[in-house]
Amino acid sequence: MAKVPAAAVAAGGLIGGYGVARWTKKRQLGGVVLAAAGATAAQQWKQQAGGKAAGALTAAYIAAFAGSHPLAKKVGAWPAVFGVAGAVALASWAVADRRA
Repeated sequence: MAKVPAAAVAAGGLIGGYGVARWTKKRQLGGVVLAAAGATAAQQWKQQAGGKAAGALTAAYIAAFAGSHPLAKKVGAWPAVFGVAGAVALASWAVADRRA
């Protein structure tokens, strides 16, 4: 079975976490999705690029989540989520996935 790239896992966690929170009206459930995907991506980043890179990408993942909130006030919720998810996916690919 092919491994899902960490970039897709991280982007999916940001998009899926928001989607679950929005559609279920349970923010905590969205947080579970966000955290599970983040932990999975962090493990892959560590395996592919080492601890320092995994730490930096995890920080970027958390910053993207936090940054999507003020960005959403300017561009809307979904565009903000897709924007930060794309940024994290690109960083993941550049730092870890293209090496795998």
